[in-house]
Amino acid sequence: MDKIRTVLIDDEKSSLIILEKLLARHTPEVEIVGTAQSVAEGIEVIEEKKPDLVFLDISMPDGDGFEVLEKVNYKDFDVIFVTAYDQYAIKAFEFAALHYILKPVKPQELVEAVERYKNQKNSLADLEEKLKLLSANLGQKPTKLVLPTSSGMHIIDFDDIIRCESSNNYTTFFLKDGKKIVVSKSIQTYEKLLKDSHFCRIHNKHIVNLKYIKKYVRGRGGYVVLANGEQVDVSEGRKKQFLEKLSQYTISS
Repeated sequence: MDKIRTVLIDDEKSSLIILEKLLARHTPEVEIVGTAQSVAEGIEVIEEKKPDLVFLDISMPDGDGFEVLEKVNYKDFDVIFVTAYDQYAIKAFEFAALHYILKPVKPQELVEAVERYKNQKNSLADLEEKLKLLSANLGQKPTKLVLPTSSGMHIIDFDDIIRCESSNNYTTFFLKDGKKIVVSKSIQTYEKLLKDSHFCRIHNKHIVNLKYIKKYVRGRGGYVVLANGEQVDVSEGRKKQFLEKLSQYTISS
């Protein structure tokens, strides 16, 4: 197995030591080729070691981790952010489909982050686009979502999504222009991300954009008629929550 040449950047020496030990114990495929404790040192070690992967703390004494990515010349690497951000800010990372782990670092989350990196490596162009979206989403309500697929990365406006449909661990996004995008993530992932916006899980298999509901037909659970003509069932167990959210959306629109 090829080793993943890795650089660690964190201003706290104790955090670097803990991360090194956890990586050595739980991810033998990772080879640590350098460490740094500031933006300047981080840029220097990346230029010298030319890693495949960088674990990057966001907060540092001479700036932040994003400055490393802006100023470094060698850019043929991917990033796993190490952050102590609050839950609201973490959502911005998830909307941008960026790799991250939370402090204090837990072994299982570290292993999962490395696995995500191996399964979904960002190209430089992808990373730059995702960072733009992250920056736009930090500190305000997100309006765009990155959908990583086997063919590339799609940045989608919430208002372009009519509905999402689950199939095992895959989710299909149905867009207003008729396109479909299949993502290898469960619908629970997107339920969590979209629940604070104008979307509602109306069935185990379905999330709908309330904006595109043209009609609700009553029944045991009933069903909705969407703007594209599709009919989607509402499960009996989700009916009450759906009707409440639909009513609130209609009043606020």
